[in-house]
Amino acid sequence: MTDTAYPLYRTLPGPIHALVLAGTFPLFLGALLSDLAYYNTYLIQWSNFASWLIAGGMLLCGLALLFALVNLLRARPRSGRPLVYFLLLLITWGLGWINAFQHAKDAWAVMPLGLALSAIIMVLSAAAAWTGLTLPRSGGVQ
Repeated sequence: MTDTAYPLYRTLPGPIHALVLAGTFPLFLGALLSDLAYYNTYLIQWSNFASWLIAGGMLLCGLALLFALVNLLRARPRSGRPLVYFLLLLITWGLGWINAFQHAKDAWAVMPLGLALSAIIMVLSAAAAWTGLTLPRSGGVQ
């Protein structure tokens, strides 16, 4: 009789984790596009759209951060891959928080820092989604 070792948990993100993680990128991308539209047209409604998109992106990023924390706590001690994923999400969420405060200002005071923050956050959310959806979870086959 053979003895087979099974991982303690999934090696791929679950469906809710993947949905939440993949949802952060389009929301932060929409915020960047709204900021670009506001920068070019100075119609205040674009700034309002960006504020709501940032709030939605932060909500989903916070949920993905909780999943990443659980994954980090269940990871092997020497496995640095879940730590990179967790730190990317944490930095994305932290900068999103700063960007939300920036967008809470008067519409004319949002630029140019709001646009720069939105661009950085969009790149970070893309990197976090790529890392989270492609790296195997610890406990899987090496």
